[in-house]
Amino acid sequence: MSSPSSDAVAALADSRFQQTVERLSGYLTYPAISCDSAHFDDVRALAAKIRDDLEALGMDRARVCELPDALPMVAAEWLHAGADKPTVLIYGHLDLQPVKGEPWVTDPHVAVEQDGRLYARGSADDMGGWVSHLAAVQAWLEVHGSLPVNLKLVIEGEEEIGSPNLERFMDAYPDVFASDVMILTDCENPSTELPGLTVSLRGLTEVELVCEALSSDGHSGLWGNMVPDVSTALCALIARLVDADGRPTFGRMEVPADWAEASWKVPLNDAVIHDGAHILPDVKPLPHQGRSPAEWMWRQPALTVVATTLPRPEHKKNALRTRASATLSIRVAPGQTTDELLSELTEIVTTDPPGGVRVTVEREGWDGQGWLYTPKGPAFEAADRAYRKAWGHELVQVGVGGSIPFVAIFGERFGDLPLILNGVMDPKTTAHGPNESMHLGVFRKTIAANVHLYAELGDTPGLIRGD
Repeated sequence: MSSPSSDAVAALADSRFQQTVERLSGYLTYPAISCDSAHFDDVRALAAKIRDDLEALGMDRARVCELPDALPMVAAEWLHAGADKPTVLIYGHLDLQPVKGEPWVTDPHVAVEQDGRLYARGSADDMGGWVSHLAAVQAWLEVHGSLPVNLKLVIEGEEEIGSPNLERFMDAYPDVFASDVMILTDCENPSTELPGLTVSLRGLTEVELVCEALSSDGHSGLWGNMVPDVSTALCALIARLVDADGRPTFGRMEVPADWAEASWKVPLNDAVIHDGAHILPDVKPLPHQGRSPAEWMWRQPALTVVATTLPRPEHKKNALRTRASATLSIRVAPGQTTDELLSELTEIVTTDPPGGVRVTVEREGWDGQGWLYTPKGPAFEAADRAYRKAWGHELVQVGVGGSIPFVAIFGERFGDLPLILNGVMDPKTTAHGPNESMHLGVFRKTIAANVHLYAELGDTPGLIRGD
């Protein structure tokens, strides 16, 4: 049975666009910061508000799912399209990154429209992503009284702290996740004119690099030049790990030649990088060195020093210290393991260390693998058709240099299903940073794409699991 026309639905959703922005703005007033216990009640209050709104929207079984020692997850469903229509799961998250100490121009928890963008923490990461689906659902129900697919919504409350309990929720609420197609909304578009389909992520691991030489601090004047300085040794070891541009000398990956060639067409030129990353006017992006920016950011490892124990100015003294360490955050390229990467790193820093200092490498914090996905099959063809209608362009396959644990979890659990990773972010979004914003044109087109996507998936045979 063919699905009803989506054109009238898209027109209604577009006419209600400002109302959708107002709904989103209301959600953005909740400081639902999941890493701060002082805001746990805000996370719970927002979850309750979303549940009530989903129920009013016409969704069934709208509820707040709870587990001990976990922040809540919101779930709802609409399963009246019939057994011959696929069940589509929409995933998003309601929790936010912290804002304390960041130089926001506006109140981070008050949405402000300016120059075609909506500024607020969470506007694009990720409330705009899943609210775009609420707008599509509402329009479908108002125009036709039904949806062309069976639909489930899952809105997590812990994504910004690494989804530590997502698998527990999957175990405790398996019916919430049972579906034929999954749309995960927390990703980026390569530009405001080109829609993105995320197909790769880098993993993430952290290590502490430690240098030791003395059992107690020593006088730098009495012993300098004959006693190892752990601070300079630490700096020298970090310098071993990167080339002159600051990129890792270890773990370089070979990528398929056709992908490498095509990656130059991704609109990630120096101007986009300079603007999007807020590089100072007299500083340039790193040189390409024969690889495209897309390859460097999506398919190669990266290293960042995120903390050190080097003496701060308030602790200055003329002494050789007993110990110095640095926490290294390492982005793991898709297709390589953290074990492989750390084995290479350890060999580099422990072989002939400067001054003969004692060097140890200890894992700590994050440890997640990368993710690489090949989007094939009728669900992705349906998605391309939907996006051509709304954006005038099919989805462009992109990677994300960051690490999104929930994607790896979904990939591990549901890798046999079509996983459509999209969202409303763009290079100027500044997710996780000050003055986060969402391009309103992207938001508008994404709502329309969702409307058409439901119809396209409803008319696509062969999507139902087990058929």
